[in-house]
Amino acid sequence: MRIDKKQPVFKKNPYASGCNQGKEYILSLGIHGEIPMGSERMEMRKRQMSVQQESVAETTAPAQNEHPGQGNRGSNACCFCWCCCCSCSCLTVRNDDREERNRRASYDLKTEGNADLDESPKPTAEEACSWGQSFDKLMHCPAGRSAFRQFLRTEFSEENMLFWLACEEFTKETNKSLIEEKARVIYEDYISILSPKEVSLDSRVREVINRNMLEPTSHTFDDAQLQIYTLMQRDSYPRFMNSQFYKNLLNTVSEQPQES
Repeated sequence: MRIDKKQPVFKKNPYASGCNQGKEYILSLGIHGEIPMGSERMEMRKRQMSVQQESVAETTAPAQNEHPGQGNRGSNACCFCWCCCCSCSCLTVRNDDREERNRRASYDLKTEGNADLDESPKPTAEEACSWGQSFDKLMHCPAGRSAFRQFLRTEFSEENMLFWLACEEFTKETNKSLIEEKARVIYEDYISILSPKEVSLDSRVREVINRNMLEPTSHTFDDAQLQIYTLMQRDSYPRFMNSQFYKNLLNTVSEQPQES
């Protein structure tokens, strides 16, 4: 008994020439996996690319080893930009040092501000009564500043007092390098529009600060400090004196026995 083996039948395109029929035959074989069209060529291309990458890595590695730490030391002209607005590679050279200095400067300012709040003495009845005479007497009393700051916290405007306190400490600084670092911290914390603790300043004062930041001094924020002081005096101070917070504080200190 004879078994006929079936041969694959390929339909011919009556409109195609003999050359085109040969191409269709080869493509049909490739589809069924008999001739993997392009696979070997792609594999060779990948090998060539990997070899090129390895050769480039081998040529660049010795240059970096010969001069370690100098790969990013190109033109550092923009490193003098105080606002750090540029994104060039030279900023990465001093990135760690800048972060460390800013961290220390920010910690010093926060410590000074918290010391006024946490370690201030309790007011006496005479001191608490004197706060109603003028805003200056309130601000010149450590216990008064502490109580007023707690009130501002309830109104979500504590940044005004924090900025004023930071400026008070900033004006006492005499070291030029620390002046530049603390000026940058104050600007980023209270002047920058991106800061959540931004204080309300008019455009004129902001322009003055931006000019002063080119060469910061201990008086860079004098105009801004005066404007915030006036804002607290006219806006927050009357509400503080009429608030239940101040009345409760006054009753508390009045009931305390006088120390002999």
